Amino acid sequence: MAIIIFFVVVLVVIVSSIKIVPQANAYVVERLGAYQTTWSVGLHMKIPLIDKVACRINLKERVVDFPPQPVITADNVTMKIDTVVYFQITDPKAFAYGVERPLVAIENLTATTLRNIIGDLELDQTLTSRDTINTKMRSILDEATDPWGIKINRVELKNILPPSAIQDAMERQMKAERERRESILRAEGEKRSAILVAEGRKESVILDAQAEKQSAILRAEAKKEAQIREAEGEAEAIVQVQTATAEGLKKIKEAEPSNEVISLKSLDAFMKAADGKANKIIIPSEIQGLAGLAKSLIEVSKDA
Repeated sequence: MAIIIFFVVVLVVIVSSIKIVPQANAYVVERLGAYQTTWSVGLHMKIPLIDKVACRINLKERVVDFPPQPVITADNVTMKIDTVVYFQITDPKAFAYGVERPLVAIENLTATTLRNIIGDLELDQTLTSRDTINTKMRSILDEATDPWGIKINRVELKNILPPSAIQDAMERQMKAERERRESILRAEGEKRSAILVAEGRKESVILDAQAEKQSAILRAEAKKEAQIREAEGEAEAIVQVQTATAEGLKKIKEAEPSNEVISLKSLDAFMKAADGKANKIIIPSEIQGLAGLAKSLIEVSKDA
């Protein structure tokens, strides 16, 4: 019976000495009160009554939302800001032995760092420089917590709560700014509309002038075309007259008329030219002689 009890006790001790470390966890093991090793994920066995698991550490990234902290800006405005810190344990041994109550240490360090940064900024800069503040705080906190085995991944300003009087003033300022922008947009719209109307009128005047100019050009071209055609008709008529005259002269030359015939034709031409309207006609001497001859012939004919 004693042997059975002994074996049962030994079995219980052996089973209790077997440890399984789950994923994303680490165990800090001490031997006789001194740090021995850090167990990572897997199956491990410790020496009974000598080794013990001093600290079980979660290696996942954690998020801590700290309550609002009162801060004072460079222009003496008191406000409250609450922050959110994302951190992760990277060195289990340093975390286990580095600082007591690490979360309280991070909270106090975050509050003092935030006060130092905001103290160098004015209210407007604080409200518009969240990214700059987040970056500075992450850098400072990460450097300060590195000996504790903690890695600060991100720091975010969750809320910035200025005093109610400041909030009312900011709301009035924002309302005035919106009204100013509205007035500017309305004025720009009216200005743009007036410009478009003026441009439309200008375009209409230009189009009318271009139409009038085109009409004048067409009228001038039509008149020019009519004059050209009239001149071409007159030139054609002159050419035809000259051609007929040349043709007649050619036929006369081919007929070889006598001087008497030429003189009679000339006399006939002068008579047609006079047409009974001229008071005095100068007749060449050749035609005058021919006229006297004709008169003599008429008289002889009468005597006979």
